[in-house]
Amino acid sequence: MNANFRKSTWSLIAILGLIAGCDSVPPSIEEPIEITGETVPTMDHGGMDHADMDLGPADENYDLRFIDAMIPHHEGAIIMAQEVLGKSYRPELQNLAVEIIQAQATEIAQMREWRQAWYPDAPDTPMAWNNQMNHMMEMSPQQISAMRMDMDLGEADDEFDRRFLKAMIPHHEGALVMAKDLQEKSDRPEMQSLAEDILTSQEAEIAQMKAWLEEW
Repeated sequence: MNANFRKSTWSLIAILGLIAGCDSVPPSIEEPIEITGETVPTMDHGGMDHADMDLGPADENYDLRFIDAMIPHHEGAIIMAQEVLGKSYRPELQNLAVEIIQAQATEIAQMREWRQAWYPDAPDTPMAWNNQMNHMMEMSPQQISAMRMDMDLGEADDEFDRRFLKAMIPHHEGALVMAKDLQEKSDRPEMQSLAEDILTSQEAEIAQMKAWLEEW
């Protein structure tokens, strides 16, 4: 097991342990919880097009590419949700953040297990489909960062909650694009179940966040 994988696994355990100890209102987090074992730069994902999430054909490595795309995407959601715990004063938004962290950390752990079981010979570096070259290749650090779609949400001011909503809604929409692609291309029942879970939970969260955006 490589060092980054070990750090990722223990970081997810730390997140889930933190959530398990939460009362009705989650505690704030002074320091972001490390996800990948490397410093992850935040980015403005306004230029990220959902077409950039092309996972390639339904070949024998499709599920590998989906896993390698969805893990950093989930990590980006966790990074932004962690900010809510330290910066938002709305209990309903803090509760949403806890739900996002718990669900997506659990899914990351499950996807890592599947990757190890189904693709034991795959390189540690995430893989992606290159349309121009028409073959699979390793993701660059820039591609991994872009797939996270996380961004600097700024200070804990009166507009923080709206900035979070405006960032997380398109982030969730990106996950829906990938989950629908998964439904069409994967033959594994486990992956079909994951796609359904992502669609059900994140469609509901998008609807709630849009309602809050109108209200707040």
